[in-house]
Amino acid sequence: MKLLSLHVQDFRNLAAVELAPSPRATVLLGENGQGKTNLLEAIYFLTTLKPLRAVRLAELVRFGAADAAVAGDFEGPGGVRRVAVQVAAGGRTASLDGKALGSGARLDDYFEGLASVCFSPDDLLLVKAGPDGRRRFLDRAAFNRWPAVLGEAREYVRALRARNAALRSGTAEVEASFREPLVRAGARLLVRRRDLVAELAPRLRAAFAEISGPAAPEADLAYRAAGGVEVGHPEAEVAARLARALETRLERDREKGFTSAGPHMDDLVLALGGKGARLYGSQGQQRALVLALKIAEIENLRAALGRPPLLLLDDVSSELDPAKNRFLLGYLAALPAQAFLTTTDRRLIEPAAGPDTAFYEVRSGVVSPLVS
Repeated sequence: MKLLSLHVQDFRNLAAVELAPSPRATVLLGENGQGKTNLLEAIYFLTTLKPLRAVRLAELVRFGAADAAVAGDFEGPGGVRRVAVQVAAGGRTASLDGKALGSGARLDDYFEGLASVCFSPDDLLLVKAGPDGRRRFLDRAAFNRWPAVLGEAREYVRALRARNAALRSGTAEVEASFREPLVRAGARLLVRRRDLVAELAPRLRAAFAEISGPAAPEADLAYRAAGGVEVGHPEAEVAARLARALETRLERDREKGFTSAGPHMDDLVLALGGKGARLYGSQGQQRALVLALKIAEIENLRAALGRPPLLLLDDVSSELDPAKNRFLLGYLAALPAQAFLTTTDRRLIEPAAGPDTAFYEVRSGVVSPLVS
């Protein structure tokens, strides 16, 4: 599915933007702090209904404005569709072809054909940073693979908050009543993540070997569940094992007022040559591993959807060494995907620029076309 046109209003520092993207590469040029990343976040928010960086939706609304809006016309096998999302005091409202959507099946219609992968300098810290970032990567990648994960993850968060509140102030009966929904939602999320890791692992190994050469150690990734919960079973058995782990840890959880096992405590383990990449990988190896992981995600979606996802690359070239940057740009040039790239230095992305590349300058929230 191709983005034909983009409209942004009062989103972060972008007062009003009308963009006609290239079907291949659209490059956003400008100094830091001008709004390039904000424009990428607007596209990401439109295609996922989730902020890329904001903790609260209110952060997306331009200072002094009442609301923010992003809309785009997407061309797919069924024709052109207009998807839009508005952020106001009451939250977010998504619409498809001018009709506001609720939840469930209607949101499935919204997400049909939409998938975007963002690659930013923060992703290069995925190996050495804490498990929170790796869990976010997993859930974003799982959502792209199965859009129903958006609702499933929200269900788990609601159940987790309810159980934590019961641990702090509820009776044993109240806690037990909240445990069952937590187990059900947690097992669903565990199985989604497990299945995603199984799909990504062979693609990660292949991409890392291509980036690093035949002498490089073999790359791998695995899902590590907290509390000793084994996830290599059918969903019902995973739920039973999670329930037992929560029962075993009940007194400890009551003392701390916090649930100590479940998807919110798990981690994604990245390894090189059978050793943890966080401790034993060099910085260059770690960055190659993250690059391979992103390529694995793209190729996995390409296989599942029959086409590559929409790509959003936020000044990544400035953080990669020349060899890895050449590999990334060569990969992008060969990939039949629509991509948006930001940079402060046009020379860094010139190798990926084809004859149909569109260049825009971003300055103080104003986006203007440039002659390529």
